[in-house]
Amino acid sequence: MTGPRAQWTLPGAKGELIHGETHSPDGDATAAVVLVHGFKGYKDYGMLVHIAGSLADVGCVVHRVSLSHSGMGHGHGDFDEALFERDTWNRGIEDLLALNEAIDRGDLAGAAGGVILVGHSRGGALSLAAAGRHVDDGLLGAVRGVASLSAPARLNGLDDEATAGLLAEGRIPSPSSRTGQVLHVGVAWVQEQLDDPEGHDMQRLMGRISVPVLLIHGADDPTVPASDAALLQRYGPEGVQMHLVAGGTHVFNTPNPFDMAAMPSPQLADAEAALLRFVQGAC
Repeated sequence: MTGPRAQWTLPGAKGELIHGETHSPDGDATAAVVLVHGFKGYKDYGMLVHIAGSLADVGCVVHRVSLSHSGMGHGHGDFDEALFERDTWNRGIEDLLALNEAIDRGDLAGAAGGVILVGHSRGGALSLAAAGRHVDDGLLGAVRGVASLSAPARLNGLDDEATAGLLAEGRIPSPSSRTGQVLHVGVAWVQEQLDDPEGHDMQRLMGRISVPVLLIHGADDPTVPASDAALLQRYGPEGVQMHLVAGGTHVFNTPNPFDMAAMPSPQLADAEAALLRFVQGAC
């Protein structure tokens, strides 16, 4: 795919490191895309490398990131279990602010067309929440659009019993089928939501977004139902776009790791085509 790639790190939330890889286009970039992984994801996960390459092919500079508390660095290694347990929505948003500041300073490449936030699953919800909190206060002033793939419509997907258990125990197990590690969600993740319900209310946050939004979702997603995309569209201002991918799963029928020499699934190709149209229109 188009252009060179370069790895980097920069400080994120609580001084922990964001690990990233930049895909550069041939010629001047039309937009800078920050591409964010989902829960237990990371920058090298499955379809994300292919999506980044496709965006670079149409002229975007793409910063594909492993957030500071994802527990992941470069490659497909094990998770840092202590970092993973300390992850919260606020820390993810702090990372997005740090990335935006790095682009503003020139530490990461920017573009005349501004910044587009693109996130998968939890990363999509994180990008939408960050835009709802900060696009109009200047902290994310360069953001020109937000696109989510398979994003949930709630920031706390736990039921009341599970939430009570997390508060009582201080953490709950969340095994990784990829590495075999027994990871944990820490109590800070839910406590900050209880302390600031407005700041974690997706209905309220979606209603505050003032830039173009695209919601891409697999019609057959078994992890986050496609009805969540319809809810997010309903929560948002007029003009929020939704694109359903026929037969699409949560990862658009793409394995992890993905062989970059292979053809993308029809579902991933459909999702990418919608994303490319949106990004080119937003910038």
